Amino acid sequence: MTFALQINGSARQFDTPRETSLLHLLRNDCGLNGPKYGCGLGQCGSCTVLVDGVAARSCVVPAHGVAGRHITTLEGLGTRAAPHPVQQAFIDAQAAQCGYCLNGMVMATVALLARVPDPTPKQVRAELSHNLCRCGTHLEILDAVQRAARLCAEDRP
Repeated sequence: MTFALQINGSARQFDTPRETSLLHLLRNDCGLNGPKYGCGLGQCGSCTVLVDGVAARSCVVPAHGVAGRHITTLEGLGTRAAPHPVQQAFIDAQAAQCGYCLNGMVMATVALLARVPDPTPKQVRAELSHNLCRCGTHLEILDAVQRAARLCAEDRP
């Protein structure tokens, strides 16, 4: 099946079998390692990407099902020299241990802050409740989201 996607701002053409997941396409065809394979069932959140700005579990999204849409992965947020405010907040809060959940937590946070610029701790917990952290850095992650909200507010006019 042939279709086009916008991935991290670049137009790309693909010809893949109908059953190819977006995660498989991003990792294997595009070489993007931000989204991780975790559970394969859309339950852990490690594969989260943004589809037109909305958080989506790429392991259960058929790649052809998002044809023509804008996909943003962790690699599309910022750079090592100029990280996205959410990435910087996670670094500053030392929110990662093993880092496996980090992609999903960061991407879910970006989506949350786009919808709710100043979320309450209850809103943050609800938004991230379906993203699993195996290391138990939940308190640091919550701190990172609050830091990110402040950093993003500084960037708004």
